[in-house]
Amino acid sequence: MDRAPGLSVRLKLTLSYAGFLMLAGTLLLAAIGVFLLREGWLQTNEEGAWRATPGTTFVRGFAPLALTVIGFLLVFGLLGGWILAGRMLAPLAHITSATRTATTGSLSHRIRLPGRQDEFRELADAFDAMLERLEAHVAEQQRFAANASHELRTPLAISKSLLDVARTDPARDTGEVLGRLQAVNTRAIDLTEALLLLSRAGQRSFTPEQVDLSLMAEEATETLLPLAEKNGVILETHGDITPTSGSPALLLQLTMNLVHNAIVHNLPRHGMVWVTTSTHPGTVMLTVENTGERLTPHLVSTLTEPFQRGTERIHADQTGVGLGLAIVTTITRAHDGTLTLTPRDTGGLRITVQLPART
Repeated sequence: MDRAPGLSVRLKLTLSYAGFLMLAGTLLLAAIGVFLLREGWLQTNEEGAWRATPGTTFVRGFAPLALTVIGFLLVFGLLGGWILAGRMLAPLAHITSATRTATTGSLSHRIRLPGRQDEFRELADAFDAMLERLEAHVAEQQRFAANASHELRTPLAISKSLLDVARTDPARDTGEVLGRLQAVNTRAIDLTEALLLLSRAGQRSFTPEQVDLSLMAEEATETLLPLAEKNGVILETHGDITPTSGSPALLLQLTMNLVHNAIVHNLPRHGMVWVTTSTHPGTVMLTVENTGERLTPHLVSTLTEPFQRGTERIHADQTGVGLGLAIVTTITRAHDGTLTLTPRDTGGLRITVQLPART
């Protein structure tokens, strides 16, 4: 929430208690002065200077009054301090209540503490932002678990059906059944390995090394050139040396996924893929563009979700397991980078990975 600048809580407490103390002291000094003047303990001489008049009236008369005033100030101070502290610390009670609510598993609650900016409002806003991120993360994990279960169940169900057919029809060609079983099993293995890679990338369990994204781009295009030629796609790679730091294996996997995605989601023939690296102040960029069908911004915004495959696939036999861009997203976050997907006006997609430059 945007708030107008305000006094800090520490300054508010300091001013409040200082003012309260000054008021109590003023009352005490006023009571003493009135008593002394009334009893004649303080008088003026001929020159106008103050002088003291001795006597026992001061002890007998002032002591009970002083004790009464002090007792009144004690009660007034405790009551006033309790009220002031309660008013000042009331926002903390709202934050504590929200924290207890969150510990029960309810992440939809928000504090939304009103008032001008101070330490308590800053803490409340940070807590609300944390709850929002947690809620989104939990929802994402729930969707991921549901999708992963569905994707893993599919090859198992197909395998079971093939085995049932082979068992009930002994005369059926076993070579055909074995071939289909091998294909299904390969897909299940690929999916499992992709899930493991996605998990490892999110843990940031790697030691950063010096990496040149331009070399990653060259290696990825050389490795995937046969696939591009098979699908009638032309690969073009150019750009500057782009030094960054991170995991060479993960950044190569990121580049491979992007180039592979650009090849298989392309035109049926005469498709193009452009892989470009560039440097900017404080950052380096890897951009992968491809031709293809026209994509809506809404569809593009969902492509980084696990198991999202867009609309139709041009090369259905190489579409992968639906985790390519999800893995790219996780690797980018693990390297403190940003991933941007933009539909091209003429069809296809432009994907940009921006990472911190190596200093």
